[in-house]
Amino acid sequence: MSEKLNDKLEEKLRSIIETIDAANALTEPVTHSIEHLLRISASELNSEEASVIVRDGDDGDMKFLAAIGKVAGQLLNLKIPAGKGVAGFVFSSGQPMALTDVGEDDSFYAEVDKQTGYSTKTILATPLRYNGEIIGVLEYVNRIGDEPFTTAEMDKAALYAEAISSLVNAYETSKLFLGLSGKMLSAEEKIGFEEVREWINNLRETAEHKGMLELALCVREIASRGEAERKLCSEILQSILRFSKDNAETSFLSF
Repeated sequence: MSEKLNDKLEEKLRSIIETIDAANALTEPVTHSIEHLLRISASELNSEEASVIVRDGDDGDMKFLAAIGKVAGQLLNLKIPAGKGVAGFVFSSGQPMALTDVGEDDSFYAEVDKQTGYSTKTILATPLRYNGEIIGVLEYVNRIGDEPFTTAEMDKAALYAEAISSLVNAYETSKLFLGLSGKMLSAEEKIGFEEVREWINNLRETAEHKGMLELALCVREIASRGEAERKLCSEILQSILRFSKDNAETSFLSF
């Protein structure tokens, strides 16, 4: 590490990288799990496309967090302005919504179709709630056969929304880790970021850092096995932390 970066800053940078890499190792499968549930639920609801839309920033705009279907890749690069579209209405009102002909409804945001080349005809949208708070919107587009979505399918969508909400919350929580970097460095002196980038690359090649990621992946694997395994893993790790003399100094969770 260059002398230009003092010991305090180096320690913060190390904690930031460890935090971000561990968060990515633990949460990267979350979006895959969401997509998996979208495929299953879309099949159950006879829908061509499905997506999860969440808030983007503090201005009320929304973005596609996950999507499946022909234009899924294009959707992930699009944003919906605050209050626009069916998603905006469902997010702000907390009420599910089903449109049998989007061309006859003013709430439909046609710009998404214009940018993707897709032709939306019917939509079913339901809010994603976590601990009583609306954190996003689950949408199904174009019921196969051009028939309107049924009441039974709206009920099914609500059930899938419960499961997907937990995954979305896990994803959103991971962003808090990424926000640590700005807070931790905001009061620091100006630094050379090319030099920092080189230091970060070197850090990620160290045996210690690779060992940390390997441990994070092991925890993720254990957590996927079931509730009993998660509980046992948590108890073991907490026991280790309690008896670790250096815990307060080395844990990135202490920031």
